[in-house]
Amino acid sequence: MTPTSLSLETWLVILVALVAANLAFMSPRFMFIKKIADKHPGWCFLEILIWYCLVGALAYFLENMIGNVFPKHWEFFAITICLFLVGGFPGFTWRFLLKHRDNVIEG
Repeated sequence: MTPTSLSLETWLVILVALVAANLAFMSPRFMFIKKIADKHPGWCFLEILIWYCLVGALAYFLENMIGNVFPKHWEFFAITICLFLVGGFPGFTWRFLLKHRDNVIEG
């Protein structure tokens, strides 16, 4: 199967999943709503799980629109959460592993 043979809905879910996996690291707020003084990785992980559920609901809705909804067992969820976490690694690197120079003293 070539990548161009995937449907538009499939590409939409992949793109939304990659963006959503990184959203937890882009803001100091929890789900862009509640301000948290020090947003540590635990809060980010909880937010990633919420984004994973939202993307999964979108994927289920699109799959339902196309036709048959295939049964999903634990293996499917184990693989997709791992892929979601790997997709969120650029955001994790940007937030926690790079040194941000916000407090540069000009002299």
